[in-house]
Amino acid sequence: MSPDHCPLGSTVVDIRAGSRESLRHHGDVDAGPGLLDFAVNVQGDGPPEWLRLRLADALPRLGSYPTVGADRVARTAVAARHGRSPEEVLLLSGGAEGFSLLPRLGVREAALIHPSFTEPEWALREANVPVTQVLLDDPYVLDAAAVPDSADLVVIGNPTNPTSVLHPAEEILRLRRPGRIVVVDEAFADAVPGEVESLAGRSLPDVLVLRSLTKTWALAGLRCGYALGSPEILERLQVGRAHWPLGSLQVEAIAACSEPDAVAAAREHAVVLGAWRDYLIWRLNEIGVAVHQPAVAPFLLLRLPDGELVRKQLRERGIAVRRCDTFPGLGPDFLRVAVRPREQTDVLIDAMKEIL
Repeated sequence: MSPDHCPLGSTVVDIRAGSRESLRHHGDVDAGPGLLDFAVNVQGDGPPEWLRLRLADALPRLGSYPTVGADRVARTAVAARHGRSPEEVLLLSGGAEGFSLLPRLGVREAALIHPSFTEPEWALREANVPVTQVLLDDPYVLDAAAVPDSADLVVIGNPTNPTSVLHPAEEILRLRRPGRIVVVDEAFADAVPGEVESLAGRSLPDVLVLRSLTKTWALAGLRCGYALGSPEILERLQVGRAHWPLGSLQVEAIAACSEPDAVAAAREHAVVLGAWRDYLIWRLNEIGVAVHQPAVAPFLLLRLPDGELVRKQLRERGIAVRRCDTFPGLGPDFLRVAVRPREQTDVLIDAMKEIL
């Protein structure tokens, strides 16, 4: 498919035009010690006390190798949380590990829906998998017809980082084709009230869902996530994988965060995040900053004249925001800001007022 024959609102770009270095730039690079952090999407400074105590209780078991039994317990908890079977669950060392395993599916040609999280593209390119970028124009609405029919793997984020767009599940399912696997990055799905449009609970032979627990539960340093898919796909993902791919604390954390009380707490926090997000949007609009809407994720995409200069001046004032020119399809005038409590939002807005 050539760019001249793409549906309106999308462009297909040869991957050779991209920068490998930019694909590895993430929000933690923009953050730093002593900065008020709007660059990283992790909620809070660390896990809640109940989860810290749960992990502390598991410390005496670190003298033993992770067990098959513990893995089964965690997979059963994840499966129950999503109405799946334990055989449809693969525990991951962070959702990002799932992207590093994708080349093991024997992909001939991958299509990446952009702008979006760049780690899957990095992993595929490093494995010399031919990749096509499918760039969505503002308002970044998915059109399944924009994806080349030749792609046997398609990766999409839902909600998408950094646009905060939530694609309808049925539109994502239109990406399905015979012989194709559709990978849905749902790293932020638990931050959406009701987890609407999630495909995590759908047992489909050609859809692989990747989930992360690092954002909602502030476990970025522990690396916790899982994949949901058919046993056949999960088996292919594990070919050549290390014998103990996760440590005992990771397995314990995944089990703990999948239990009913934890899921209920995450749902409650998603509502709180929604209120914080509405307040942030209102304050940004109040000072004339363009915010991409509708937005459903715990972050917002902003567009400002001289966005790169604004980012640097915010940093001089002790505030870190995420640059977005490293996302395919976006330029230096785009910034991403994480949703934070109101008092932190007010600090950001006051600083932006001075700059603007």
